[in-house]
Amino acid sequence: MYYFEISVIIFYIKQASACMSFRGKMKVTGIVAEYNPFHNGHEHQIKKAREITGADFIVVVLSGNFMQRGVPAIIDKYERARMALMGGADLVIEIPTCYATASAEYYSAGALSTLENLGVVDSLCFGSECGDIDILSNVAATLASESSEYKEVLKQKLKAGNSFPVARSQALSQTMNGFSAYSNVLGSPNNILGIEYIKSIIRRGYKIKPYTHMRIGSDYHSYRLSENVSSAIAIRESLSLQDDLTRIKAQVPMTTYEILEKHFHKIFPIFAVDFTSLIKFKLIREQKKGYTRYLDVTGDLSDRLAKGSFMMEEYEEFCNAMKTKDVTYARISRILCHILLDVFADEVSEYMDNGISYYARVLGFKESSKELLTAIKKNTSIPMITKVSEAKNVLYPLGMRMFEQDIYASHVYECLVDAKYGGGLFDEYRREVVKV
Repeated sequence: MYYFEISVIIFYIKQASACMSFRGKMKVTGIVAEYNPFHNGHEHQIKKAREITGADFIVVVLSGNFMQRGVPAIIDKYERARMALMGGADLVIEIPTCYATASAEYYSAGALSTLENLGVVDSLCFGSECGDIDILSNVAATLASESSEYKEVLKQKLKAGNSFPVARSQALSQTMNGFSAYSNVLGSPNNILGIEYIKSIIRRGYKIKPYTHMRIGSDYHSYRLSENVSSAIAIRESLSLQDDLTRIKAQVPMTTYEILEKHFHKIFPIFAVDFTSLIKFKLIREQKKGYTRYLDVTGDLSDRLAKGSFMMEEYEEFCNAMKTKDVTYARISRILCHILLDVFADEVSEYMDNGISYYARVLGFKESSKELLTAIKKNTSIPMITKVSEAKNVLYPLGMRMFEQDIYASHVYECLVDAKYGGGLFDEYRREVVKV
């Protein structure tokens, strides 16, 4: 045990000193994504990122098998990583489950910490409805500083029964000079994520320069397919209603379509409704204890969920029934996911207070990106994990606890797939890194 601890400490010291001198030798751009699934707009973003930043390599940090809105991915993380690599990415790394399923602030913190700790990423590129990095940066700087006046107004707005997004916007309007020029920014999901990315960079002093480009195609929340650049929501909705893969053929790159076609009705598609029974079981099982130990669950919310648990028949209907003026549908959805996957509030606080990210779990890479992989191995301040079995040899207990949660989440997802399509379960310990 003593030898293990000393060897891990030496690894971190060597890597920390090496990464200080690397940035600038090659241009590496990071992208934070879900790719649920990878579509034409995502392919455009990767091309745009290379164009804007002059990147030699693109590193994607990707949500695993559960999404930021608290629902299962339409297809598993390995196939989505494959889509990304075939769509222009060079390396795909998994965002830890506890961050991938959390609010925008936690989500961005986990993603940006992972990119920063690789030691080679010098820029971040993201799509936004705004398309103006200065506007987003100004809002992010105000939020990052959190003046006493802002915090007091925010507290008042939350006490008045507003949801956090509404309360935050109102607090900014009262405390930020010239906020009227930015008033529409916080109403759009990609703008909000972009602001959180920049806020993470500012607060933690990361050496990553943010870039944004105007998001193309239909609105993020649009449920209707457009001519060829539809939102991921519209694509999922089409598959849910029609169960006809050909309807989305024009919306995704051919490489993505071929992957989806190969796995259609075998391991894909998976929807939120497919984990209704698992959620209901977990809610009923823990009804007497309550749910306040899970991330983002207050006492009032715990009571509300406990009272409604036996009435749960369909996931989306239940989320709608549980939401209130001050608690959004998305928050309810995330909470249910946290309860199912054992994402505990005290553990996430501990992770955030002690380094945020502790490893880089590689989902896939291009064979042509070996120069990038070599550079990361020399400069990263966290271990790169390509084999699940290696984790116990390179991670401290805190990091190992986080990693085991990723494994558990993957096995829960496999249970969903097996229940719907059969074929047995894939053991996460036997899954191999995707190589393209």
